[in-house]
Amino acid sequence: MTRSLAPDDPETLAFEATVERGGSEVVLSETYFYPEGGGQPADRGTVGGLAVRDVQARDGAVVHVLDGELEAGRTVEAAVDPDFRRYCRRAHTASHALYGAGRRLFDGIGYGGFGIGAAPPEERAEKATDEEKVRVDFATSTTIDDATLVDLERLVNRCVWESRAVSWERLPREEALGRDDVAFNAKTEEGVGGETVRVVEIDGWDAAACGGTHVRNTREIGPVTVLGRSNPGEGLTRVEFAVGPAGIERRNEEKAAALKAAAALGTNVGSLPEEVERLRADLAELEAERDELRERLFDAAVAEIAADAFERGDDRWAAGVVDTDANALAEAVRERPDGVDVLVLASPAGQVAVGTDGNPEAGAVVEELTGEFGGGGGGSPTVAQAGGLDADGETVVAYLRGDDADAVGGTDDA
Repeated sequence: MTRSLAPDDPETLAFEATVERGGSEVVLSETYFYPEGGGQPADRGTVGGLAVRDVQARDGAVVHVLDGELEAGRTVEAAVDPDFRRYCRRAHTASHALYGAGRRLFDGIGYGGFGIGAAPPEERAEKATDEEKVRVDFATSTTIDDATLVDLERLVNRCVWESRAVSWERLPREEALGRDDVAFNAKTEEGVGGETVRVVEIDGWDAAACGGTHVRNTREIGPVTVLGRSNPGEGLTRVEFAVGPAGIERRNEEKAAALKAAAALGTNVGSLPEEVERLRADLAELEAERDELRERLFDAAVAEIAADAFERGDDRWAAGVVDTDANALAEAVRERPDGVDVLVLASPAGQVAVGTDGNPEAGAVVEELTGEFGGGGGGSPTVAQAGGLDADGETVVAYLRGDDADAVGGTDDA
């Protein structure tokens, strides 16, 4: 069985080995390449001068997928990409620091998953990208809101600043499983095999069963920027963060946005929350005034329509166009002005609401209109609506105000 030496010796980046299995998927006599697993991506680099496209653990061996082929039996020089290894070490250790911060903030905390996002090699060389972010899934009953994210970021960066030692060792299986302070991924714990478990500890901060590569001291992580949260599944909260250039870029963007907003409001960044609350209160007051004015204008429009009522059959009708939505039309016709038996209100687009005392039935008026102009509608005997008419509001009103022998509520036969 060939096991990667990277987790226990992450500083070794160049080594010599014999090709035990050749081809484009190579097995070496020993390797310091980390195979993809446990949420950490595979290392990048070269073997025998060929680019390593992927590294996987298969059937007890570490398989290096190369951009080319090597013959078995050859002795080759291998090199791990130092920048990518450094990124993964920092990101993986940062996830432990973040989980340790969660231990101090959350109730009933459990570990639900972890993953390091990585940009393609050609993009990493140029700039940080949105793909370079790390996720930790917390299982907890604590609500993780924006304020909690701020606390998480504060605590994890405090852990970095305190330069806590990071160590790892293999413990007897039962000893590791019996320690309450060691965090296990539920799946990992169920699948713990062999006689030992590798435990990674941040001195005085966190301990977890883990097979990844790590830095030796939290100060090597650098600044950590929490990006946001989401819900990947029931009972889980996913927290995403960034280290290195991606985190610094995000922090700079947020600082620039905060400064720009403060300048626009004529205040400073520290006073932004209070200023925003003041603006929200002002907006709510203006919206209330707007709604009141709209209601008064609407009532005035209906009153003007009622003042121009007309006789249709034996009933007194009022019909007019008001610029509002279908729901407001229906609500307005429920109570008719004094002296109006049938109130018909139409929107400019031809949506119609009808209100009566039940004689004639509002539905019968709608049926007449849809028979004349198409569309559809219906309702109760006292309130009905129609839509989809092949006519605008003015046309509908003009039709109702004309003399029509077949009008609802009809005229006497000659």
